[in-house]
Amino acid sequence: MPAFDITILTESRYDRPEQITEYIAGIQLEDELLKKALERRGMKVARTDWANPDFDWSNTKYAIFRSTWDYFHRFDEFKEWLDSTSQLTSFINPLETILWNMDKHYLADMQNKDVNIPDTVFIHRGERTSLDELLKKTGWEDCILKPTVAGTARHTYRLNPSNTEDYEDVFQELIANEDMMLQVFIESIITKGEVSLVMIGGSYSHAVLKRAKGDDFRVQDSFGGTLHEYQPTTEEIAFAEMAMAKCEPVPLYARVDVMWDNKGALALGELELIEPELWFRKNPIAAELLAEVIVNSLMKR
Repeated sequence: MPAFDITILTESRYDRPEQITEYIAGIQLEDELLKKALERRGMKVARTDWANPDFDWSNTKYAIFRSTWDYFHRFDEFKEWLDSTSQLTSFINPLETILWNMDKHYLADMQNKDVNIPDTVFIHRGERTSLDELLKKTGWEDCILKPTVAGTARHTYRLNPSNTEDYEDVFQELIANEDMMLQVFIESIITKGEVSLVMIGGSYSHAVLKRAKGDDFRVQDSFGGTLHEYQPTTEEIAFAEMAMAKCEPVPLYARVDVMWDNKGALALGELELIEPELWFRKNPIAAELLAEVIVNSLMKR
């Protein structure tokens, strides 16, 4: 029998850090909250770097992605690891969900299921075009360029007709190797911020509001973004739960990032199903709820 029921997946920066900063301490706390909650329900739990070469993945029944926040910098390596490790253990959320959610083309799938997203154009790897041509074609005066596989605002740029030349070289380098996407800029990101709703078992658990620094558009804390307590409206909760219901299968845990588009309607910014930050430190009860949902789900398998 495997030694562990569940292994919590992190990455090397948070596994055995040489120095524990406040940020790293928060990540370790959240993983520990989940670990203890699972152990209270009789689970044998480990925690390790997903790329740990010494870990025997056949020695754990399940693996749950939590703070694996380097995978988009090591995408090819991560995909190979997924392929090999999925033969030895089962993932929470499942492999097919992870593969679908890794690439932001999933937003087009959600749009096809009547989930509102910001106006988006996908640009395929190797496509011969320029930023100037793209902006002329869309007619957008303010937009965001980013890779379809990315995180923490990797190669994310705010464009307008006057600055496309500044980013043309990096765009050509990127599009030669990966798919990109162009989205109309959503003004409410600056005026209101972005709401992140944590979903467990398909239902709303808790939420936070993320705001960008000054007139920046990036809400991530690495760019000076700030986190705030937030009580979502019934409309926002309903929108997030509707988005969850469109997923097949419905994930055991997720984060739905929503914003208000330029027409004032709720829109899906991101659907985080692989390794979403869930802010258990803001709501420790949610770790208990996730543990309960996980254990109940595993008992049915």
